[in-house]
Amino acid sequence: MKIFKSKHKLQKEILNIKNISFVPTMGGLHKGHISLIKKSKSFKGKTLVSIFVNPKQFNEKKDFINYPRNLKKDLMILKRLNVDLIYLPNSKDVFSFQVKNKIFLDKFSKKLCGKSRRGHFKGVLNIVNRFLEIIKPKYIFLGIKDFQQSYLINIHILKRKINTKIIHCKTIREKNGIACSTRNNNLNRNQFKIASNVIKYLRNKKRLIKKELSNFKFLNIKKDLMNLGLTKIDYIELYNSKTLKRPKNKKEKFKIFIAFYLNKIRLIDNI
Repeated sequence: MKIFKSKHKLQKEILNIKNISFVPTMGGLHKGHISLIKKSKSFKGKTLVSIFVNPKQFNEKKDFINYPRNLKKDLMILKRLNVDLIYLPNSKDVFSFQVKNKIFLDKFSKKLCGKSRRGHFKGVLNIVNRFLEIIKPKYIFLGIKDFQQSYLINIHILKRKINTKIIHCKTIREKNGIACSTRNNNLNRNQFKIASNVIKYLRNKKRLIKKELSNFKFLNIKKDLMNLGLTKIDYIELYNSKTLKRPKNKKEKFKIFIAFYLNKIRLIDNI
């Protein structure tokens, strides 16, 4: 396991490596990240994991400061997984150079998380674009829990004709049903239970939604969810998982997208 804090030293190391499988993270590694890394290691070549809490994708400074960090634990996990290369840059290392590709921000960035988190996806694409230029990986591994983010990164890669393929990986969940997330570390026991009840409720309601799709409204569901103990619902919406349009008939495959708050902790999921 080799650790690099400088992009120049990293680039020198990987210069002659043809196949790099890249897993970008912000640390706080959990079962979801571990699943991505294990998937990446099943591909030919070397696995490279980055840990960088990107300030440009946070809307509030407090949220950035409070984001869970535990580098010592993360490195222990990566060592156990036998990861080949680790990139631990600081802001200066990743933001101090001119990129070749301009960010392509698809219109889907204005929906869901984009409505309330202005500039968030621009910040995400900024850092991913830079990582792709520094590392030039053959593959990048992303979880579909962050469905909107994965979609926007994919569109950027296609539009800018970047020679990297996205490998979409399934959402890994805790035993109680909630999606694994670094932010789960900030939940107390009661909040953890509430989040679990939200997911159970939505899974049960999805069947009803399918039956009443043409006349369906979220008003009663929002009331029920708030009664479960949520502080706030940022959004709850339906989209066809392929066309990203509102579903109109029962045969369409769709996802329920939700973002909600438990006190000041914001969680997202798609079901």
